[in-house]
Amino acid sequence: MDGRRMAASLAVVLAATAASPMITEASANIDLRKKVIGVSGIMSTTNLDMTVTRGEFASMLVNASSYRSTVSGTSSTSVFADVPRNHEYAAQIRIAAEQGWMNGYLGGNFKPDEYITLQDAVKGVLGLLGYENSDFTGDQSGSRLSKYHFLELDENLNKEALEVLKKEDCINLFYNLLKTDTKSGTMFGKSLDCELTEDGEINPFTMVDNSLKGPKVVRSKNRLDSYLPFKLSAANVYLDGEAVSNSSEAITVAFDSADGVLVYYHSLSKTVWLYTVGNENESGRSAVFGEISNVVYNSTDLMTPSAIILDDGNTYELTSTEMQFAFSSYGDLRVGDTVNLVYTMSTDSEGNETRTVIDYIED
Repeated sequence: MDGRRMAASLAVVLAATAASPMITEASANIDLRKKVIGVSGIMSTTNLDMTVTRGEFASMLVNASSYRSTVSGTSSTSVFADVPRNHEYAAQIRIAAEQGWMNGYLGGNFKPDEYITLQDAVKGVLGLLGYENSDFTGDQSGSRLSKYHFLELDENLNKEALEVLKKEDCINLFYNLLKTDTKSGTMFGKSLDCELTEDGEINPFTMVDNSLKGPKVVRSKNRLDSYLPFKLSAANVYLDGEAVSNSSEAITVAFDSADGVLVYYHSLSKTVWLYTVGNENESGRSAVFGEISNVVYNSTDLMTPSAIILDDGNTYELTSTEMQFAFSSYGDLRVGDTVNLVYTMSTDSEGNETRTVIDYIED
């Protein structure tokens, strides 16, 4: 499975769209930035027009830090009068305050439901980069904003100091953070396995490695919950290539209307990719369950299969050595066996469809 997982890791990161040679162009459009931030696990990348609260931003800061692996679902103490121990972001707010990334207000309040301003957000990301109060003289807020502009953390952001941020603004801010060197001179994103392309943008393919788990077919939401090593409510979720809320009704509908759902997940980023079995996507990947009715061999090579045909009547091309071996006489799969195929589909200029197998699961 290791070889197949590596292949999956190179394809599943960009599940929302088909891979494109333009993905690394210097402008790094919002689609690329969304994918990088989604895979990083810093924040969800749906509903980009929603305004971000201070509590949500504290969670983003922690998710971008080394504390992400240790934060618990609840806090053992109440640090602020208006943030009880069972508050959704209590643990993250406590960490953000203790580390000096965010400040409370007079009277012992944090105001977790108020919206985050650029000024306060800049303090947080500079704190992640290792900057302290002593690094700024005079007008602390003004000095931090100057540093923010100097480090080019403002790329694709057009906000004034006291303007509130939307989720799209936060995607841009954290993407810029990942590319920026810390105070000690190391690219911040290296802690999340980020690498830069020749164009100076983050390559999302390197962010998911052999720790990607899957594929696995599950046939109920309860089984999905038991399969994942983290709660679905804490995950970034893609369904059939589209980012969805982790509580989306679409996920429930997918289980109710299909032969199961194909699952990949990545523990570090808490990202889950779901593919409805039997739902064919023209971009990205698809999954199908069926019985092998025929194995096709090229007339010039009777040892290496070139395709298989399922009982749905469709032909699925075998182009990789690993897939060819699996369905050959040396592999374990035979005509009459049932199998879950993971495949991509392309259409040429004449409308001819080609389905290419990239993974499989024996039923």
